Amino acid sequence: MWISENESSKYWLSVLTEIKNRGVKDVLIFAVDGLPGFPDAIGTAFPKSEVQRCIVHQVRNSLKYVSYKDMKEVSGDLKLIYKASTEEFGQMELESFSRKWDKKYPHISKSWEANWSDLSTFFKYPEEIRRLIYTTNPIEGFNRGLRKISKNRGAFPNDDAVLKLFYLAIVDMSKKWTSAIKNWPAIISQLSIYFADRLEKYV
Repeated sequence: MWISENESSKYWLSVLTEIKNRGVKDVLIFAVDGLPGFPDAIGTAFPKSEVQRCIVHQVRNSLKYVSYKDMKEVSGDLKLIYKASTEEFGQMELESFSRKWDKKYPHISKSWEANWSDLSTFFKYPEEIRRLIYTTNPIEGFNRGLRKISKNRGAFPNDDAVLKLFYLAIVDMSKKWTSAIKNWPAIISQLSIYFADRLEKYV
């Protein structure tokens, strides 16, 4: 566990470097939520790794300033982008979205275009892998569990007190991590093809 007052590429690089020093030799794909500096740190610590930005976070941020009367239609048009069968079709849908909504909500298409390289990673993979990497919701659920435990505790005397509380919470939460990943045999088979030169070193 790590505690920091702010997040930056330098901070994330220190975290990833420690993870490497503790024995993690390779990471195939990082699913991230758009934290500043995280992709840059990943590129430095694990240069072969791919980065997939969380689609759910991107959609949520896109809809933040959309009026209620347009919410359903804008959501539907965004879904056409990330549900496209290929990256090429996804880009076509993004261009169509831009033509339709830029006059009213120009920030949406600009954000998707600016982050497209990290948003579009999952297009190269089959549906089973896409479902596994397109969102950071599982880790968000984990973080919610930690916040639930800490929010009513008031002030902590020091960082060690926070770490001890979170450690006990993680031990308790981990007892529920028993569900198998859906379609895991197919997923590992597909990953072994896409990353054959890297996985064969460890399997």
